[in-house]
Amino acid sequence: MIDRTDASAVLCIGRVYCDLIFTGLSNLPVLGRELFANGMEIAAGGGAFIAAAHMAHVGRHSALVARLGTDALSREIEKQIRSMNIDLQFVESAEDAGPQVTVAAVVRDERAFLTRRAGPAQPSTLAAAFEWGQARHLHIAEYATLHEIPDLVTRAKKNGLTVSLDPSWDETLIYQPDLLHACAGVDIFLPNMEEAYAITGESTPENALAKLAGSFPVIALKGGAEGAWMLSGAQLVHKPAQPVVVVDTTGAGDAFNAGFINAWLNGEANTDCVEAGIHAGTLAVQVAGGAGVLL
Repeated sequence: MIDRTDASAVLCIGRVYCDLIFTGLSNLPVLGRELFANGMEIAAGGGAFIAAAHMAHVGRHSALVARLGTDALSREIEKQIRSMNIDLQFVESAEDAGPQVTVAAVVRDERAFLTRRAGPAQPSTLAAAFEWGQARHLHIAEYATLHEIPDLVTRAKKNGLTVSLDPSWDETLIYQPDLLHACAGVDIFLPNMEEAYAITGESTPENALAKLAGSFPVIALKGGAEGAWMLSGAQLVHKPAQPVVVVDTTGAGDAFNAGFINAWLNGEANTDCVEAGIHAGTLAVQVAGGAGVLL
């Protein structure tokens, strides 16, 4: 096993998307009718990229482990990705990796997504990423990635890394009865409230956390305007959201993940970890695009 004593970097694995973000909508589109948005942003997206960008923003060395297409949309978002202080040595360029597009319709503080995935999730650089001596932690940005690479957590653990996972909503996967079993070995589980309720069948944050505690040593539950909860051992923490003018909630959960994980890796108290996550998420919602605050 690689000696991780002096390692501090975070590997962020997941798909990279071209986000087409429509803002200023009064309601969602209806079949047969045209709807006009007040604003639109084209931005690099995907939980792995957004988390890595926010990690870099708080001073944590982060490396993106992903595949990126060679099409026009992929080349456009590559410019944005390269403008961030993210380590890109483990990004594989491949024709079948794009275009991966997400259309995000933002209505006040809620949003809906339509996404097209392309090619397999596993980059050819994964083994090299695990062997990288500077890595300390692996963040899996969506359960879909773990579903495609089922030995991902096992391999990370074998290489001495701690692991976090954001399940990220996927209608075809979120209700699968073996989801928690497939996540065995994950140290930090980072669902939002809707995902936690779908996975556990519960309808309150406290009950959902209690059920998830049987599978994960640390759970951070994101509640949007209701703030965030953390359960670690017997200690339950809840902190309210910070009141700000919300422009776009796309990527806010991934920004929260970055702030939370960074504080957790620093050994900070549970309350401070939750507050760090909320602060990072608050920055993200005030601009269009999950990493837009950093551009």
